[in-house]
Amino acid sequence: MPASSSLPLPVARWRAFSLASPAAFCRAMSRIVPALWALSVLLAIAGLYVGFVVAPTDATQGEAYRIIYIHVPAAWLSMVLYVAMAFWAVLGWAWKVRMASVLAQAIAPTGALFTVLALWTGACWGKPTWGTWWVWDARLTSELILLFLYVGFMALAASFEELRRADAASALLALVGVVNVPIIYFSVKWWNTLHQGASVSLTAAPKMASTMLTAMLLMTLACWAYAFAAVFARAMAAVIERDGRFHMFFCYRQATDYRRNRARTYRIGYAWSDDLRSWTRDDALAGIDPSEDGWDSEMVAYPHVFELDGAIYMYY
Repeated sequence: MPASSSLPLPVARWRAFSLASPAAFCRAMSRIVPALWALSVLLAIAGLYVGFVVAPTDATQGEAYRIIYIHVPAAWLSMVLYVAMAFWAVLGWAWKVRMASVLAQAIAPTGALFTVLALWTGACWGKPTWGTWWVWDARLTSELILLFLYVGFMALAASFEELRRADAASALLALVGVVNVPIIYFSVKWWNTLHQGASVSLTAAPKMASTMLTAMLLMTLACWAYAFAAVFARAMAAVIERDGRFHMFFCYRQATDYRRNRARTYRIGYAWSDDLRSWTRDDALAGIDPSEDGWDSEMVAYPHVFELDGAIYMYY
């Protein structure tokens, strides 16, 4: 949706904490996010090709081992993203930096996604190697607890109407939950577990062929690029500033009968605020409704609003 007036152009120099401003953050990320999406796709294609076509078959596990090219990067990201989420949540809570809290809430769904992916691929790997989909192993159990922490963080943040209380409560939970991350990482060393030890370490030579290592590193970089793109895009969609007022676009649906009744399915809503604390909702000003026919005639959802070259656009 084109803008009726242009946003002020960014100052052509770096200033400390400049990205703490939602407007500056959105302007910067609108140029970075598309490149990150493209980079994640290219790296994933390269990593999957090397891992599934070029890399040799494992002498012990056969072809089943190839799931590590998805499982291991997902497990790494699930832990790192939780620490990042806790860091930004505590920073936003302690120093009242709203953009930090927005980032923490944007990280949570992506971290939860990687945790689910790690658990699912781990189960698929465990069946041919251990003979079972799941065991209450220290590594698996602590990873499952990590998923519960992500879900709890998101649920707690959404349970308060007042943003400051939501930020404080969710930050406290995230901070307490950080203790689970070293438990996940060191569980294979502290306890006798079925889960194998690390194949890649900063203090020792890799325990795999160079092509296997290359594929894993490419997939790890692909996951990193995806994580950055998803988090930044979600943070940008949360709030954008224009003419001294903050604007939020979001999707919503009715609680019941939304699958069969088009009038009750997903729509794009809108709210505005002058201080990022008190919001006024007016969905009629969202400026977009389902089309008469075509792919977006049944529902419209997942808005991503950004500024580029003085105009405001929405992807949905």
